[in-house]
Formats: sequence, structure tokens, C-alpha cells
Amino acid sequence: MDWLQALILGIIQGLTEYLPVSSSGHLQIGQHLLGVEEVGGLTFDIVVHVATVLSTLVILWKEVTWIFKGLFKWDGQLNEEQKYALNIIISMIPIGIVGLCFKDYVDAIFEGSLTIVGVCLLVTAFLLALTHFYRPQEKEKISPWHAFIIGIAQAIAVLPGLSRSGSTIATGLLLGNSRKNLAQFSFLMVIPPILGEALLDFKHIVAPSAEYLAEHGATAQIPMTALVVGFLAAFISGCFACKWMIAFVKQCKLIYFAIYCAIVGILAICL
Repeated sequence: MDWLQALILGIIQGLTEYLPVSSSGHLQIGQHLLGVEEVGGLTFDIVVHVATVLSTLVILWKEVTWIFKGLFKWDGQLNEEQKYALNIIISMIPIGIVGLCFKDYVDAIFEGSLTIVGVCLLVTAFLLALTHFYRPQEKEKISPWHAFIIGIAQAIAVLPGLSRSGSTIATGLLLGNSRKNLAQFSFLMVIPPILGEALLDFKHIVAPSAEYLAEHGATAQIPMTALVVGFLAAFISGCFACKWMIAFVKQCKLIYFAIYCAIVGILAICL
């Protein structure tokens, strides 16, 4: 992987992590079009994912500090910050189960298949289109039960081509949650799973098992220049996409992304 390929893939990761179009699906398509055998290996994957997490923290810094300031206060009952943090923890349960028990299985079956990416992009398009035609009465606050259902949507979105942000935001909107708060919650709830996934992958780099080496081979060596370029590209594009997407969801114009996902999904199937 050279620095130009890293730049392009970093931008793709940063933009598509927050836009409801599937980062994993677009990375596979980008890999195919660029002729890259591996998307930089696990090291590159970890670097760009950490970059997108940092971009979330930068854009939503006020919200993150608000949660932590109230997290350790106790007045005899849960305050708003603690309720918000509890909802994030509840939303992590489904993805935690999938990540710990089924991640390698899912990766082995679905990785590298543009046909599956295309089909999942069409599913993403359908979910986003539903939010345009079905608009229930809005609820101001996300309940723990809705947080869990949104978490299930996030867990299912481990499939390449099924957008994580698109699935969680669309599910939340279909449940009647406020557009004003939903994108923010969707982006905050994804931080722990992304970091957790990076840690699980990092384990394979530091101490790869015999089974892992037999299946994937030795970890590819990536030039430091490519890693730095990929990190910066993912971070800067991630900041832009995160901030823009929050404003866009408030206007609820996800139908445009539905059309885009349908077109790209069909192209991926044709490829």
C-alpha cells in the first residue's frame, strides 16, 4: 500500500463511518477498484478506526464532558447524564455478544464478497427510505428499551455493506425518537465498540495465534508514511462527516442516501 492508496482509503473510512452508506462496504469496493490485495492489513484498519473515534470525540466534546461531569454525582436517583450513559451501555450489549462470540465467524464468511456488500447496501437503502415515508410522533428522550433495539441494529450491521450509522439512525427514527438527539447518540454509542474491536484486532498483531496465521498469514508490513496519511485522512474527513451528518439528520433527508446506497449496491453486485 502506498501513501496515495492510504489517502483514498482513509478518506473513504472517515466519511463513510458517519454517513449512512457503510464504511466496511465502501472499503471493500475501494480495495477492489484500487487493486489493493489487503486494506493495509490489520494495522491500517486499527489506525483509521481509532482516527474516526478521535474525530467523534473532537466534534462531540461538549457532550462527552457533559456525560462524565455528571456520571459520578449521586443525589439519591439517576441524573440525566447517568441515564444517558446507561443507555449507551445497554446499546452495547448486542454488539458485545456478536463481537466476542461471532466476529471471526462473520468475517470469515462475508469478507471479500462484493455481492453480499451490494445486497446489504440495498437493505441499507430500504431502511433509510422507510424513514422518509414513515414518521411516527417524536419522543424527546431515548428509552432504555429503544437503546437496546438500536443496539441490536448496530450488531446486525457488522455485515459489510449494512451501514452502522444508517441502521442505528433509521431504527431510532422508526421507533419515533427525536431527530435532534438521535445522531448524537448513534455516534457516541459506537465509540466503545470501535475501540473494543480495535483492541481485539490488536491482539492478533501482538500475539497472533497459530489458527490466525494459518488463515491470514503474517501481518503485512505497512510503510509509516501510509499509516500517517491514512490516519490524518480518516480523522479530518471524519470530523467533517460527523458534524455534517448530525445537522443533516435533524432535517431528516436520508432519502438521498437511500438512493445513493441503492445505486452503489447495484454496482457492487454487477462488479
